[in-house]
Amino acid sequence: MSYTESIGSRTYRFADLKTLLAKASPQRSGDQLAGIAAASEEERVAAKMALAQVPLRTFLNEPLIPYETDEVTRLIVDDHSPQAFTDISHLTVGDFRNWLLSTTTDTNALTRITEGLTPEMLAAVSKLMRNQDLIAVARKRPVVTRFRNTVGLPGHLSVRLQPNHPTDDVKGIAASMLDGLMYGCGDALIGINPASDNLAAITTLLLMIDDFRQRYQVPTQSCVLTHVTSTIAAIEKGAPVDLVFQSIAGTEKANASFGISLALLREAYEAGLSLKRGTVGSNLMYFETGQGSALSADAHFGVDQQTCEARAYAVACKFEPFLVNTVVGFIGPEYLYDGKQITRAGLEDHFCGKLLGVPMGCDICYTNHAEADQDDMDNLLTLLGVAGVNFIMGVPGADDVMLNYQSTSFHDALYVRDVLGLRRAPEFEAWLESMQIIDAHGALLGASARQPLLEGARDWMGIT
Repeated sequence: MSYTESIGSRTYRFADLKTLLAKASPQRSGDQLAGIAAASEEERVAAKMALAQVPLRTFLNEPLIPYETDEVTRLIVDDHSPQAFTDISHLTVGDFRNWLLSTTTDTNALTRITEGLTPEMLAAVSKLMRNQDLIAVARKRPVVTRFRNTVGLPGHLSVRLQPNHPTDDVKGIAASMLDGLMYGCGDALIGINPASDNLAAITTLLLMIDDFRQRYQVPTQSCVLTHVTSTIAAIEKGAPVDLVFQSIAGTEKANASFGISLALLREAYEAGLSLKRGTVGSNLMYFETGQGSALSADAHFGVDQQTCEARAYAVACKFEPFLVNTVVGFIGPEYLYDGKQITRAGLEDHFCGKLLGVPMGCDICYTNHAEADQDDMDNLLTLLGVAGVNFIMGVPGADDVMLNYQSTSFHDALYVRDVLGLRRAPEFEAWLESMQIIDAHGALLGASARQPLLEGARDWMGIT
C-alpha cells in the first residue's frame, strides 16, 4: 500500500509502510548511509503527516519484513494479543500519540496494552514525538525485575559496575570493582566485558566475583559478557553463572550475524534457570542492543535503524530479562553522527523498550571519532534519569580502557541520584549502609568509615 501527502503544491509519495517510516525518522547518519532517509526536511514533515493518519491496525496487516522469512517477525505476530490491543485498536498513529500523552493514560493503562503493541507501532509513534514526549510517557511505564535484588522501582536508578581490563587481569578487575563499590555502584550487576572468549579466563573471572560476593554477602548479580555459547559451556562446567548475556538485534539475519537464533537463546535461558541462583526473583537474561547493528550486518531489509532496534526488544521480551541495555553511541558516527542524534536515539530506545515491558537501561556513550563530548552525555544522562531509566553504566573515570569508548562514571551516578533524588536497589542500598559505605539517606560516608571494608578487600585481593 502506498501513501501520499501534499505540502503546498508538492505531493510526496511513499511506496509502502517501510518507506514511510524511514522517511519520517529524525535525521540520523545510519539511515542516510542506507539511502532510505528523507531527502529534505520538507519530505520528512510530509512523511510524518502521512504517518499520523495511518491506523494502528495497519501494522498488523503489513509486515515490514515477511513473516515467512524472518523469525523475529513471526515472534512479533504470533505473540500479539488482540485482547490487549482492544483499547487502542481504533486509533491512528497520531491519535495514539495523543492517547499516550493524555493525563488520564496512567501506568495501569500502559501496562494493560503492553501485549497488544508491536515494536513497529511504537517506532511509528515515537517519530511523531518530541524529546519531552518520549520522556513523559516512558516515565509513566516502570518495569521492575528481580534476581538477587530489585531493579526498576519508581524513584530508583541502578548502575552496572563495569570493571573491564585490556588483558583480563584479575587483580586489575578486582581493584576497579572495589573502587565502584566504594562509590555505591553495582546494584544492577557487576558485569565484565572479557578481552577474549577463552573459557578458562571467563570462569576465573566468574569465580573471582562470586567469591567476593559471597565473602561480603553482596546482594547483586554478576555477568561476564561473553557469547551465549560460551556461557552455556561455562554452566556445563559448573561455573557460578548468574546472568546470561547476549547481544541481540531486530531481524533474523542480524541475529545470525551474532551467531544466535531464538532457539539458542531459549537453550541459554533454560540453562540459566536450571541453576536457580536468584534469591528474590528469576529474571536472569541480560541483553545489549544498539541502533545500527542490523544495518552494519547488511540485515535491515530497507527498514530504518530505529524500527529495527525496537524489533530487538520483542526478542528480549520473550525471555523475561533482568536487564536490557541500549549501547547507544557505541557503534559509531556512521550510525549516530553527533550528540544530538545520540541523545534522540537514547530517548527513543528507552521509550520503545519500556512500553513493550522491557527493563531498559542505557550505556550513555560515544566513540572518540563521533561529534560528541561528555557534555552531551551529561545531558542524556539527566534526561534519562528524569524518564525513569532502570540503570546506567559505571566505568572508572568514564573511560573504558578495554573497549576504548567513553561512557558514564561512578561520579556521574552520584550526580544524577543527587539532583533527581533517586535511590539504589533497596536490597543493595541496605547492604551499603550496613557496610558503612553510605548513610541512611543514601549519601556516601567519609573515607574513614569505609576503611575497614577497604582494608579487608585489599587482603582478599592480595594487595599490600
